[in-house]
Amino acid sequence: MSVIQFLISALRAMLEVFMLSLLGQIALYLLLGSGRQQNVIYRLFSLLTAGPRRFVARCLPAATSPRPIASLTLLLAFAVWLLLAWLRKL
Repeated sequence: MSVIQFLISALRAMLEVFMLSLLGQIALYLLLGSGRQQNVIYRLFSLLTAGPRRFVARCLPAATSPRPIASLTLLLAFAVWLLLAWLRKL
């Protein structure tokens, strides 16, 4: 395995952890409702996903509601994950 393939695989693994954290955060958001901020696991997921969500929020217009930001972040991460999968096969 070349160094490039290893780096691509490592990036994909980090993206998978991020996407699973974001999915878990979304699930807890739906299950816990307003009590989610007191949940330790929700706060951990929020900490892990804060950077990419902030990046996506900055790329969107300022008037955008916070609700679609998590979905768009997940969609963008999935697209990058697919791109890395395609690059690994080259």
